Amino acid sequence: MGSVVRYLMNLLIQGRAGPDFPLGTMMINISGSLILGALATIGLETTALSPDLRLLLMTGFCGGYTTFSTFSLDAVQLMERRQFQRASWYVAGSVGLSLVGTIIGVGVTRELIRAARDRA
Repeated sequence: MGSVVRYLMNLLIQGRAGPDFPLGTMMINISGSLILGALATIGLETTALSPDLRLLLMTGFCGGYTTFSTFSLDAVQLMERRQFQRASWYVAGSVGLSLVGTIIGVGVTRELIRAARDRA
């Protein structure tokens, strides 16, 4: 399922962005990092996800959705076209913003869990 969603998202994003910069892969990896951070937090800090469901969502869906190999190939292709500045922005942006996505996913999910526990 994650691979199908990745394919469709890439078509949508890259179709609008054009071929000059791999924005689709970058946005997929950033959003996947946010989703993985949220799922990890839910899985580790609540009993809402069984171990099997956590494995399915985190490894199955997120593993299929995000794509480090495509990220690496895109970066190499930018370098082969001698677009070194774009390649640098792509690598730094992908890694940095994916980390930010994970931090946001963990932080927002912790706050939502805390708020739900306070209401209970």
